[in-house]
Amino acid sequence: MTTHPDPDPVRLQPALSPDAELAPPFAKGGLIEVFRRRYLLRLLVQKEVRSRYQGSLLGVLWSYIQPMVRFCMYYFVIGLVLGLHKSFPNFAIHMFAGIVAMHFFTETFSSGTRSVVKNKSIVRKMPMPREMFPVASVIVSAINTFPQLAILFVASVVAGWKPDLVGVLAAFLGIAIVAVLGTALALLFAGLNVFFRDFQNIVATFMVLTTWIVPMIYPFEKVASSDLGRNTVFYDLYLSNPLTIAVILMQRAFWIPTALGKDGFPPTVQDVAFPYLPHHYMELGLLMLAISCVILVLCQMAFRRLEGQFAERL
Repeated sequence: MTTHPDPDPVRLQPALSPDAELAPPFAKGGLIEVFRRRYLLRLLVQKEVRSRYQGSLLGVLWSYIQPMVRFCMYYFVIGLVLGLHKSFPNFAIHMFAGIVAMHFFTETFSSGTRSVVKNKSIVRKMPMPREMFPVASVIVSAINTFPQLAILFVASVVAGWKPDLVGVLAAFLGIAIVAVLGTALALLFAGLNVFFRDFQNIVATFMVLTTWIVPMIYPFEKVASSDLGRNTVFYDLYLSNPLTIAVILMQRAFWIPTALGKDGFPPTVQDVAFPYLPHHYMELGLLMLAISCVILVLCQMAFRRLEGQFAERL
């Protein structure tokens, strides 16, 4: 009986065409691929949390200290020196609601921009969705923002906060806008920062402006009743900023219920309208969330086009 040798496994492999286009691992996955590999994402989040507080004496307490220092500075200058706390009920709650939302955005944007460069050794060696690094930064930022949200909740309850359905929905909608927009911009600038490190400085410069382009240290009422607010073009442009609407929604959720009936403020939630809040603020919130989702898709597409050169650039 004649036996034949085992076929050569190399010959059984299909020939690779020299014209075949090389593609990076998980080229079709994108953000969906990130959440399919939740185990890797969890490991990366744990690594980010440990590295952020490594060698720190106070550790996670810095998540409380830095926003509180910022809050005290703003409250002293705007509230006490300029006297806004006298003419504006529960100004501290109004301002802190905006600080929580903007801290979540700024930390997401800034840490996400640096995320790919910061993990360049992993990018060069491991085949994994590159979107995982900005997404991990968003999750870590959410973890660091949660204690501030808890403080805001407790302070609001002490100030007389009572929940209402519209207010709760407004809070979730505002946080969703910040999370989606922050993720989108983190993806785009994380990719651009690989090619030019100037982009992380551009983001740091933009962070200076975020304090003033939203009604955080000043009420929306001041904008709506000013000469600029009466200018239709300026007013529409001001409300076209998703961050502005996100801050207003957070204030609707936490500040409005604590201010009812004080210093001429409307007695009930149903009576609160323009100029305290913009017209149709919930509809504006849904629109801004939809726009943020479109921006996320576009930024994801741009990131996918850039990531093929990450290993070479890093």
